[in-house]
Amino acid sequence: MNERVGVASWAVRAWEAVLERVRVTVAEVGERFPLHADPGTGRWTTTARGSWTGGCWAGLLWLRALATSDPCDQALAADCTRRLEYWIGQDTAARGLVLWYGTALAAALGGDRGAAELRARAARACLAAYEPERGLVPWGGAFGGPRMLARADGVPGLVPLLATVPGGGRVAAYRHLTTHLELCLSQEPPRPAWRTRPGGGWTGYPHPVPGWSRTVAWLLLGAADGLRIVPPREGEPGVPPAAVRRLVALRLGREAPLVPPACRVRPSGPVDTSAAAIEAVAALKLAALARAAGRHRAFRELSWRAGEILRRLSTSHLSTTGGLLDGCYDAERGLATQHELIWGDFFLALGLAMFMGAVEPFAV
Repeated sequence: MNERVGVASWAVRAWEAVLERVRVTVAEVGERFPLHADPGTGRWTTTARGSWTGGCWAGLLWLRALATSDPCDQALAADCTRRLEYWIGQDTAARGLVLWYGTALAAALGGDRGAAELRARAARACLAAYEPERGLVPWGGAFGGPRMLARADGVPGLVPLLATVPGGGRVAAYRHLTTHLELCLSQEPPRPAWRTRPGGGWTGYPHPVPGWSRTVAWLLLGAADGLRIVPPREGEPGVPPAAVRRLVALRLGREAPLVPPACRVRPSGPVDTSAAAIEAVAALKLAALARAAGRHRAFRELSWRAGEILRRLSTSHLSTTGGLLDGCYDAERGLATQHELIWGDFFLALGLAMFMGAVEPFAV
């Protein structure tokens, strides 16, 4: 860890608390996957296969193994990652969230053969699902509803996952990202979901609703990865700079609230700390890119914003047991609207690890 650790004592305390929460959660859930926890009791609602969040639990276990250097913790993380194999064959763009974040951190520990093989298989499966005429991997039918959707939460993880495949993966990653940016940012507030028309083209889909807290968060994360791994080549366009500037202005500017409302059109409703944690990670990635490009002002602004988000989450929303509270799973359905969410815990932990220098911004 770098020199920030001594200055940011709040970050060190939060990091240690989150890791302790992981230890307790391991004992509670066994071989099941935690999904969301009651804010009063801390008891987890779990799933057998992890749903779309299984990679976040595996990622948390890899972060703990990285922090402790304990072979037992590494073995536990590797075992959890192996249990994500089910998702390789499932028809959903959420495979990016599951199989990128569930495997990428294994490399930071010197590489886990099982995780690397799983990631390679998953990447090939996702590329096989890519539809060039639409310019994306469809949302898919694994969770019910229409298959041919473009959804903002189908971007994160899938962009870097696709780009690992030689012979077409890079192009698919680029087009998957830019198709989603073009669609989602064509309305204000950004609309997170779009459905194909029978005769061609796209029409807005009602769920999730426009103004959903994680729309911009997921797109920011995908855009940051796209800028890093799918840079423009001679004669090729890059990730649209206007789209990235708009996303940054919407959520990473100084005037934007550090923790967004769960639904932008209902500002008096619940907030969503999980979206803020995702945005902090995206800001740290964008800051790293700005620094490498010599854009020092942008680097300072993005780094400052990430630090302020992480500080707010760590000092105002962390439970006494180390869980990130006030996450909103689904405000439309009234599901877990003020809860601890496993992806909120993961992205908070990842953001803290990046902020303190324990994990490089593009290690995952």
